[in-house]
Amino acid sequence: MTNNVEYKEIMAFHPGYYIQETIEELEITQEEFAIRLGTTAKTISKLVNGEINLSNDIAHKLSNMLGTSVELWLNLQTTYEKKLIEIEEAKQLDQQKNIAYMIDYKYFVSLGLVSEARKIEDKITNLRQFFQISSLDILLTPDFLVNYRTATQTFNDKNIINSRAWLQTAINIGRNMQVSDFDAKKLKSYLSEIRSMTLQSPQIFLPRLKEIFSECGVTFVLLPYLKNSGVNGAVKWINKDKVILALNDRRKSADTFWFSLFHEIKHVLQQKHKQIFISGQEINTAYSNEQLEAEADKFAQETLIPEDLYQSFINNRNLSDPAIVNFAKQIGVHPGVIFGRLQHDNYIAPNRGGLYKIKYTIIA
Repeated sequence: MTNNVEYKEIMAFHPGYYIQETIEELEITQEEFAIRLGTTAKTISKLVNGEINLSNDIAHKLSNMLGTSVELWLNLQTTYEKKLIEIEEAKQLDQQKNIAYMIDYKYFVSLGLVSEARKIEDKITNLRQFFQISSLDILLTPDFLVNYRTATQTFNDKNIINSRAWLQTAINIGRNMQVSDFDAKKLKSYLSEIRSMTLQSPQIFLPRLKEIFSECGVTFVLLPYLKNSGVNGAVKWINKDKVILALNDRRKSADTFWFSLFHEIKHVLQQKHKQIFISGQEINTAYSNEQLEAEADKFAQETLIPEDLYQSFINNRNLSDPAIVNFAKQIGVHPGVIFGRLQHDNYIAPNRGGLYKIKYTIIA
């Protein structure tokens, strides 16, 4: 070890550094200094090399021997320890800069969640406090919030960092929202009305949707999409009576929004209180239950488009735009939902239905 530590412009001097200077000024050996001080040569050696802290006893003896105050020596030890903390903090900040650069800080400013900042160090400090973590490195810790199985080529560290950042944002907002206790039966009774909202504009359906969720004990958090998060939505139980259902406007497509909404509603109804569900095309978590995910997908599909009616429509072999629009009218759902399903199932080309596939944008 050494009796002084340096990192960039920060210097930390161990009390042993000053003891070594004193020994040199007295022009004696460490052994003789130890004898005069009334301690062992081993203790002086360890102090000089910064291997042990200065004890109260040694500080008292140095005061008596050199005519200095006890506080002078104890303050040297305290100052050294504070400087070590400052150095460690500086190192951690540098290590966290790479993570901070991956996060769109303006996103959180636009939501009013953090203050504007120019310096990267200030951004790191603000993000840590908002996410309630000691270091941004924790966003890559395997067991933080959601444990991803493997970061594939399509879902890398940047995606993991931002997906967890988005999820923590939804949790922070949701915790402060007041809703009734969860009532699964009541939520099921509103499914038909929620489905009919596909025909309405967001200005009309959103206030009512929020009202329904609040009444059913579901904390509904609607956020803009966070760049590089790869997330469509998430479900997390705060306790047995309160659950957060969070959605964003990834891809801006209304049919994606409605499928994601009903997918997450099914996860709510599954009532797996200890499991976090986070949905996105490329996301694969260590705690994913394929059966639960399949149930949620099937529920979303069949709630929006009853399977028997969908198969009957496909079997008619008339997938023209007018036929699709007419089918949507017959079952009481927006045509964009039908176009989206047919494209997902590869029945029609991805560029079809542009007039009917409306976009939603969530404004911060």
